Amino acid sequence: MIDRSITPSNDRFATNGAHDALIDGQKIATLGAFLSVFVALLLTISPSIAQSDESYKLVTLNDELRWPWCVAVLPEGGFLITEREGRLIHLRSDGGKTVLEGTPETYFAGQGGYFDVVLGPDFESDRQIYLSYAAGDADANGTAVYRATFEDGKLSNGETIVRVARDKDTAHHYGGKLLFLPDDSLLITTGEGFEYREEAQSLESELGKVLRVSADGEPLGIMGRDETTRLRIWTYGHRNPQGLAVDSESGTIFLHEHGPRGGDEVNVLVQGNTYGWPAVTEGLDYSGAYVSPFKRAPGMEEAIWSWVPSIAPSGMAWYDSSEFPEWRNSLFLGALVDEEVRRLEIADDGVVREEALFAELEQRIRDVRVFNGKIYIVTDGEIGSLIRVDKR
Repeated sequence: MIDRSITPSNDRFATNGAHDALIDGQKIATLGAFLSVFVALLLTISPSIAQSDESYKLVTLNDELRWPWCVAVLPEGGFLITEREGRLIHLRSDGGKTVLEGTPETYFAGQGGYFDVVLGPDFESDRQIYLSYAAGDADANGTAVYRATFEDGKLSNGETIVRVARDKDTAHHYGGKLLFLPDDSLLITTGEGFEYREEAQSLESELGKVLRVSADGEPLGIMGRDETTRLRIWTYGHRNPQGLAVDSESGTIFLHEHGPRGGDEVNVLVQGNTYGWPAVTEGLDYSGAYVSPFKRAPGMEEAIWSWVPSIAPSGMAWYDSSEFPEWRNSLFLGALVDEEVRRLEIADDGVVREEALFAELEQRIRDVRVFNGKIYIVTDGEIGSLIRVDKR
């Protein structure tokens, strides 16, 4: 395998003088030797991997998905997969595929539609699933969470248990990731709506936040307007967070979010903290102007990892399986722009190594999940696929 390790810095793809070393070609005895060194150096500094590692194989489970967004694995076998246009797919273990009825209407426009689907903490007894989606219309829309019972291949008793306050009139930056914590509380990420960036820092708005609720949707946030008010806000200062994962051993919660032009970042979440947007950022506005002149500020949490330029991170999962021991204690996340998966090796809640994987797929990666020690990948697009990573 071609293995690219990256040392944290603001210029992670610098060649460190490799070009100058090559210019000094007089030290190379023959043209063949020169070309060998040149190719080796190119492979070392390349930001993506163009071939598969012999230690794994990629198994396509289905390649007939339309704009898929995420996947959940059912304990009895099979999968639930969201398609952004507003379909929840039941992919059975025998290969059969059903579009489930009883799901909510969604605002499919821009980045809106169906987002995440997760199983409830007591799924094996109550069969409850949770679906995040864009609710509303062009004039008033926002992130919402729908709960329903999935049994015998059907949905029933569906209801919307969370609707983010407040509505917006943009079709961008919904967040929409869901994560159940060990205490059975549910985290929900929300974007700041693109044109409402200042509200990410306001506790009067749920835009640009991570919310925390019970499995029934009751507020479990820790920030109130006064001592008697219980809000759902758990952390704030986020732009468009689309990755959530928890280290099951330490309980550390990781979140990643999209920056503008640069400034994608990974954070360790701590309740009550602000993560800076838009007061601090490593990215620029799409016009090239500064969003803020500051990259950090007192009282605002710094990212443990960031990307300049952007990689457009997608789904994220924590890996602690023994099937690939060299990958343990790592975050796996999709990189839409680079059409690969990034592995971030974690030690002491910090990133010590970054590696690019699965670029041989040559497809945008929309979701990465780990279930029962197996890594699953969802590719993005009008024709998307569900892929499992197996030991070779």
